[in-house]
Amino acid sequence: MSLSEFYTKLKSITGFETKVAYRQFRVGQAPALPFMVYYVEGSSNFLADNKVYLAKQNVVVELYSENKDVTSEGLIEKMFNDNDIPWRKFEEYIDSEHMNMVTYEVTI
Repeated sequence: MSLSEFYTKLKSITGFETKVAYRQFRVGQAPALPFMVYYVEGSSNFLADNKVYLAKQNVVVELYSENKDVTSEGLIEKMFNDNDIPWRKFEEYIDSEHMNMVTYEVTI
């Protein structure tokens, strides 16, 4: 799956059409909570014989919400599972911003 396909699926399954950005929203243009950002953190390529046989990207998805957003989390996780995208999940509360952040690490 390409990064643009991943982006399209991510925004369509959650209904966040205007609430998903690559890495960050421009200053002063962040939408109301909840919203998501995603970015490529690196690669996990399969290498052999001085070649990349299979290119994989490590992508981070961050879901920001005022309260725990079980519905959006479920939709995101279903999209990952339905598309055979392995994922790990972490959660934290950002005191200075008064919001929850759920982070997913995936490989596409």
